[in-house]
Amino acid sequence: MQRDLCLIDVKISVSQKILPQQENHLEKISNSVHLDLYCTSQVSNVCVTLIAVPRNYDPVLHPFEVPREYTRALNATKLERVFAKPFLSSLDGHRDGVNCMAKHPKSLSTVLSGACDGEVRIWNLTKRQCIRTLQAHEGFVRGMCARFCGTSFFTVGDDKTVKQWKMESPAYGEEEEPIHTILGKTVYTGIDHHWKEAVFATCGQQVDIWDEQRTSPMCSFTWGFDSISSVKFNPIETYLLGSCASDRNIVLYDMRQSTPLKKVILNMRTNTLCWNPMEAFIFTAANEDYNLYTFDMRFLSSPVMVHMDHVSAVLDVDYSPTGKEFVSASFDKSVRIFPVDKGHSREVYHTKRMQHVITVKWTSDSKYILCGSDEMNIRLWKANASEKLGVLAPREKAAMNYNQKLKEKFQHHPQIKRIARHRHLPKSIFCQIKEQRIMREARRRKELNRRKHSKPGSVPVVPERKKHIVAVVQ
Repeated sequence: MQRDLCLIDVKISVSQKILPQQENHLEKISNSVHLDLYCTSQVSNVCVTLIAVPRNYDPVLHPFEVPREYTRALNATKLERVFAKPFLSSLDGHRDGVNCMAKHPKSLSTVLSGACDGEVRIWNLTKRQCIRTLQAHEGFVRGMCARFCGTSFFTVGDDKTVKQWKMESPAYGEEEEPIHTILGKTVYTGIDHHWKEAVFATCGQQVDIWDEQRTSPMCSFTWGFDSISSVKFNPIETYLLGSCASDRNIVLYDMRQSTPLKKVILNMRTNTLCWNPMEAFIFTAANEDYNLYTFDMRFLSSPVMVHMDHVSAVLDVDYSPTGKEFVSASFDKSVRIFPVDKGHSREVYHTKRMQHVITVKWTSDSKYILCGSDEMNIRLWKANASEKLGVLAPREKAAMNYNQKLKEKFQHHPQIKRIARHRHLPKSIFCQIKEQRIMREARRRKELNRRKHSKPGSVPVVPERKKHIVAVVQ
């Protein structure tokens, strides 16, 4: 439109200057002027886009930049708490408490769950519905794991059997039957599959290593006489595995050796452990003393970090695929997310109806968390409570990244720190946290008084990390 107006103006000006007898040249002149104007407009457009507007970043010239950014960071922190709605859906269908879960190694939308009545269900998270149900065992399903290729999965139960099942549903008219069944002598309490080979491990009275094609274990490990509650393969150093026993031990094994490597004895029993998927030597143990302990397997005399926030026994733990965070499930009816290098949780999830949380999993895309609890439900949560799901526009993405950087820049400011840390808790958990804080302060004060009124050096200062370790046995 602008070009046409320019052309009309030029035509008018040209017609005013040209004599009537030279009208036959009017068309040629107007065309040439039109061409010149078009080229000039194109060049000017290119010049405008290529020339960058200079900006001086000297802070002297922008005296109010920091207050402006602080206000934006404060608003971003408040909006993050406003939009923090982590609960997505509840997968109901089990007729008894959910005792264990397993992730599909190849499919993000598939998850398996086992209940206390022996029933196993396979769920589609995209549709949020159960796609298959099978009666796997008589009594509890104690543990389950998927094969590394995703074609089958294994379950163990109170009926002393290990069963292998196809991942795909049987064809029309076929019966739901396991591929293989192994009948053991004792009850198996846990199972885990090797990450690369056709080998799996079970635990009960001892740790057994099985080949999928054999009905007797390849080798067995024993250290002590108490039952073993959990066994896990290392995802990086795949020949290493760890187990938790009811005599307060955490024992480490190497499949290539005939005897266990070493064990660490804690003050209270460890329920389960989980290996860090990014760091081969790091694992986190969920303990009965309300804490989680992150260990380096090379230095078991002291944990790398003690994670405290739960107010009851921690029953399960699972790592994020990034290895930077892990999620824990507790008997106190809550789920907490911990950074690996921090002693306190960054997030706590709870609902009015959720009872004791028995099992928890972090999905392989690092975006969602699944937890199974006593009241027969599996709940799906967002890993980042205020994250917007779905496709983001480029401007949304840029604004989100900018706000995130602002929050990181001002994260230690008192106002922003207070708003970012605040969480609403159920009254029972809130009161228990308050009570435990008083008890912890009383113990600390008693220790200080004892040290003050004793002979110098007779009451040594024991770091928090070493208080819970009894011994390390090679």
